[in-house]
Amino acid sequence: MAIKPRDMAKMIDHTNLNATATVDDIKELCEEALEYQFASVCIHPIYVPLATKMLQESSVKVATVIGFPLGANTSETKAFETKNAIKNGAQEVDMVMNIGAFKSGAYDLVRSDIKAVKDATKASGVTSDVIVKVIIETCYLNEDEIVKACEIVKDAGGDFVKTSTGFGPEGAVEEDVSIMRKTVGRDIGVKASGGIKDFDDALSMLDAGANRLGASSGVAIVTDTKD
Repeated sequence: MAIKPRDMAKMIDHTNLNATATVDDIKELCEEALEYQFASVCIHPIYVPLATKMLQESSVKVATVIGFPLGANTSETKAFETKNAIKNGAQEVDMVMNIGAFKSGAYDLVRSDIKAVKDATKASGVTSDVIVKVIIETCYLNEDEIVKACEIVKDAGGDFVKTSTGFGPEGAVEEDVSIMRKTVGRDIGVKASGGIKDFDDALSMLDAGANRLGASSGVAIVTDTKD
């Protein structure tokens, strides 16, 4: 049976990571998430307490970003960010890979950076698992680099590999998503994010192998309208 727009809600991280996102913007995001029952809201760390309070009686999770948007923070900083976010109520974290280190060939550093965040989720004292999604920023990587990055994420214990921050020159691309899925198999998730504006865009990413979508146009996707 073909997937319907409303069926996608549980696969969408309803996102607002704009630099100008206000308290009212985040309240609206959470209200939409409650109405359409999205998988999560993905927001800046400063808004995690607000979203946690608004969503506490629902199945909608609170996701936030770590080392965002460049991935150039130290591992110690990313670990602290992670623990702080979880303390404030975050249930999922989307961390940015150390892109510069990766492009330098410092793969052990990249691996340990991801592991520092994963370990921080375990050290936070929460009883349920906190999901770690690793943004590899595919727009800066060639095919071989995408494969290598995915292998590192999988080896380091990441729960998802994710395409994009939305701050790079290009967002999710079907071919990249397909490469990611082929590389990680079915052992971990693949999140397509960046430039997904409507139902057709979303469907193409799912067909390519994604099982989670990051989008600021979640309502347009699940209502099959143009944002």
